[in-house]
Amino acid sequence: MDELQKSMLEKIADIHEVPEGAYNIRSNGGLAGRNTTANIDIVTKEDKPGIDIIIKPDTKNESIHIPVILSESGLKDMVYNDFYIGDNADVTIVAGCGIHNCGVDTSEHDGIHTFFVGKNAKVKYIEKHYGEGDGAGENILNPTTIIHIDEGGYMEMETTQIKGVDSTIRDTKADLKDGASLVIKEKIMTHGNQTAETNFVVDLDGADSSANVISRSVAKGQSKQIFNSSIRGNNKCYGHTECDAILMDDGHVNAIPSLEANDLDASLIHEAAIGKIAGEQLIKLMTLGLTEQEAEEQIVNGFMK
Repeated sequence: MDELQKSMLEKIADIHEVPEGAYNIRSNGGLAGRNTTANIDIVTKEDKPGIDIIIKPDTKNESIHIPVILSESGLKDMVYNDFYIGDNADVTIVAGCGIHNCGVDTSEHDGIHTFFVGKNAKVKYIEKHYGEGDGAGENILNPTTIIHIDEGGYMEMETTQIKGVDSTIRDTKADLKDGASLVIKEKIMTHGNQTAETNFVVDLDGADSSANVISRSVAKGQSKQIFNSSIRGNNKCYGHTECDAILMDDGHVNAIPSLEANDLDASLIHEAAIGKIAGEQLIKLMTLGLTEQEAEEQIVNGFMK
């Protein structure tokens, strides 16, 4: 890979050199590098673009990196990645996509990731999206995540849209069995005329299952965001969804949290807060010697951590 591609890998996957453990690096629609381990296998799909990641039961403290890079203007890339996490495994999966577009054509990456989390397995999934380039072409990213968590399983999902993505539709669907848990932490930054739509649908089917969905976002310029979150309690369960958004300039955010209790012992909560940066916060930082712009940047950076 060239220096540009290496720089993109650092931004989306914190990769400074060849990662340890299992990895699959996709660049401009093709395979740029792969490694498997004794406990983690990566297999190319034969019927459509994408890979199967197979993690053996009882695998502990291993990581998988599966970043995607697009540096050719006008390229549309689509992948189907399936993750099979064995019972009692404990792994970290680092994904993400970076687009560098210096042309006039639209570059787009759409990924459908399906997770099958085994009994008492634990997964941390980190996904970052980033766009750059001085061309007129748009950068589009549409991730779809489908999650099935078996009894006692746990998955934590951290998704971050850093900047430079002109349009994104982010769909996540999950179903949980007895004692399963799901934690989703989303961070989105939009500016200019960018648009971002997020859709979460979680079915708490199992007894004592739980889900916690938290979204933090900042809408700058004339950008527009839509946040849809639906948690359905179909058994004795606990569900919480929260959306906090900061508006700047002429930004627009529409938050639509939804709860559906289909069991007497379903406990469901939703919270939503949208507003501009408080004036007293700016004044406090400006008395320390910061300009108004620097104070805004400090507040936004702290909010998005």
